[in-house]
Amino acid sequence: MQDLLYLAHRIPYPPNKGDKIRSYHVLKYLSGHFRVHLGCFIDDANDRTYIDKVKALCVESCFIDQAPFAARLRSLSGLFSGQAMSLPYYRDAQLQRWVDRLLGSGKIERALAFSGPMAQYLQSGRADAMHRVIDFVDVDSEKWLQYAATKRWPLSQLYRREARHLLDYERRVAQQFDGATFISNAEAALFQRLAPMARHKVGFFSNGVDADYFSPQRAQCDPYPAGSPVLVFTGAMDYWPNVEAVQWFARRVMPPLRLQFPSLNFYIVGTRPAPQVRALARLPGVIVTGAVPDVRPYLAHAALAVAPLRIARGVQNKVLEAMAMQKTVVASPQAIEGISAVPGSEVVVARDAGEFIDQLTRLLTGKADLRLGQAARRRILQDYCWSRNLERLGAILGLPQEAVREPVA
Repeated sequence: MQDLLYLAHRIPYPPNKGDKIRSYHVLKYLSGHFRVHLGCFIDDANDRTYIDKVKALCVESCFIDQAPFAARLRSLSGLFSGQAMSLPYYRDAQLQRWVDRLLGSGKIERALAFSGPMAQYLQSGRADAMHRVIDFVDVDSEKWLQYAATKRWPLSQLYRREARHLLDYERRVAQQFDGATFISNAEAALFQRLAPMARHKVGFFSNGVDADYFSPQRAQCDPYPAGSPVLVFTGAMDYWPNVEAVQWFARRVMPPLRLQFPSLNFYIVGTRPAPQVRALARLPGVIVTGAVPDVRPYLAHAALAVAPLRIARGVQNKVLEAMAMQKTVVASPQAIEGISAVPGSEVVVARDAGEFIDQLTRLLTGKADLRLGQAARRRILQDYCWSRNLERLGAILGLPQEAVREPVA
């Protein structure tokens, strides 16, 4: 096995939120084909309990504790240095020394950086001779533009600045590295338009879903009160796009729906609910659970899953997991961008509050087609298998064709 350096902006475990789901499955795949040297940050003290589990997949590792408040202060230096603030946020001298030592040893032949800011550790002269791949996942510069559109001055101006400087950095990295990957064909195509000078290096590999774990055939205890139909939203509830989505849905969509369905409840299921999310629990029919030990019962027993995201990049795991559970998902166009589901036959699309109300009313009055949920699960089984999708990454990292497939346990 060759030695590979894997850098991630957050410890790749537990796989309970979007970036960790992807980074964990990438690590698991890499460990079957390389001697992995992992460097990453830990921004949640609770995640230190998973260090040994992650170490078991690596030959060497470096974990850097990151205090989010201190990192935010450090990011301000980007305003004075003319660079994206995301870079100093994830800059650490100890991690850079560890990387430099590994590169100086001469044993590292390949490197994968997970998320754009981690590429800064691989821009020294020593790294030039290596085979370097960057998994941008999403076009983060475009995400900051979306944020800017939802904020007032001065935040809107600050976010536009971040988008501009981050895109410049993303373009440079894509030109320097041997390959750049994204989470979907749509994200890759967007970046090819934004960085045409590197378009020949740009590819993608989709996320997967553990379709056996997220299976409608597994018995789940009902967590909901009897006789109350439930709409469910799942996700990390300190993440701004999720916060914005549930605020909008709870205030714009739920009140008209409850006039027609007085017992209807909207469950917001996810870790670390922000204060704005917790405040929604004061509204009639809105329940904020906080962290739950298992999200599957909440999906299994909901009448419908909703994904009313208005700010979104890449692929929404919440949509994939609900589809795997054979649920009818009512989603915004932004929430299904990058997902290969066919609108109308595998997922229901609603573009504004009026369409959400109309579609949900139709489905809640018993006009739902069970075949839609069944078709959604078939789509997951066809297009969202981790082992198949990660073969694309293996090829980009230079594994020979006969070796790219994940070893059978």
